[in-house]
Amino acid sequence: MVNKELRVRKIRNGTVIDHIPAGRSLAVLRILGIRGMEGLVVAIVMNVESKKLGKKDIVKIEERILSREEVDKIALIAPTATINIIKDYKVVKKYRVSLPDEIIGLIKCINPTCISNKPNEPIRPIFTVISRNPPKLQCIYCGTYINYDDIILQLAGNL
Repeated sequence: MVNKELRVRKIRNGTVIDHIPAGRSLAVLRILGIRGMEGLVVAIVMNVESKKLGKKDIVKIEERILSREEVDKIALIAPTATINIIKDYKVVKKYRVSLPDEIIGLIKCINPTCISNKPNEPIRPIFTVISRNPPKLQCIYCGTYINYDDIILQLAGNL
């Protein structure tokens, strides 16, 4: 008999990012700056069954707690994700990622003539969130829309 149970060992301390859309776990690692040479213990489970999503990815990172900016970036590419903070093998905090109403300085406007792209302008790019799932943003300076594919390309590059 084949055991159909998923077996990924528990982590003592760190972060588990669950409910990542299938195939997006490598993008999550990239935006977190995890390349494999940092010495972190990381477990990736891809394309597993999910009642909510059909299929999902999971990332476990030992001995690392995410910053607010990192969670906001994850929300941009994995709006269905949940974050679990683990201490002594127990979940001590669990929450869904959520996009704020404005995204400030995390990505650039794709309009090359936008004032936010001018080197002599001391402003940070600011976007209004038009849609949360899938994410769609609008630049407050020039009105250009940024879609989900553009967001992933900027944050995670070509995967």
